[in-house]
Amino acid sequence: MVWAPLVGLLLGLAGAAAMAASESAGHPPLLAAVLGVAALALLTRGLHLDGLADTADGLGTGRPAPDALAVMRTGDVGPFGVVTLVLTLVVQVAAAAQAGPLALLAAAAVGRVAMTVACRRGVPAARADGLGALVASSVRPLHAALLAIVALGAAATLGWVGPPAVAGGLLAGEVLLRRCVRRLGGITGDVLGAVCEIAMAATLVVLAADLAG
Repeated sequence: MVWAPLVGLLLGLAGAAAMAASESAGHPPLLAAVLGVAALALLTRGLHLDGLADTADGLGTGRPAPDALAVMRTGDVGPFGVVTLVLTLVVQVAAAAQAGPLALLAAAAVGRVAMTVACRRGVPAARADGLGALVASSVRPLHAALLAIVALGAAATLGWVGPPAVAGGLLAGEVLLRRCVRRLGGITGDVLGAVCEIAMAATLVVLAADLAG
């Protein structure tokens, strides 16, 4: 999981390249952003988006943790999942259209940093099996902190808003993580996917707000 941000950087490069190529072809920013976000979804086979939808369904059930985890594991997407998935993608696309390809690249990396931070020691797994059990508490807190600091420093290349955007993305991921730990008892693979997508969306929103201003 320590290498997840590097994977995010490579994915972000691909998404940003798709977006930049679309803009170079004369497409409007909104269409270019759709293609950039779609490239990320294609390269990950929608894995993190599926996790986001499943996590939303689990959190939205109002049932005890074992029942919520069972809902998340069924693979079906309920109303909470659909609404959360659609709104998150709309936010990502709209913000990327305003902020540009470099912002999409940065957001993809920040999303994976948030995943790494979510796997720090002290954060339990919600189940005894699955991806969550495999990676929970596998990252030393020092390594997680160093990755966050590196991300904040690298974001300075995006201007003054870069570090606040990274901080906002990591904060959004942390808020969701803590909610899942309280509600579900720990993390799962679905929770990690949700943390990634929400961190991406928050990062893009802050970057887009600066450009809009």
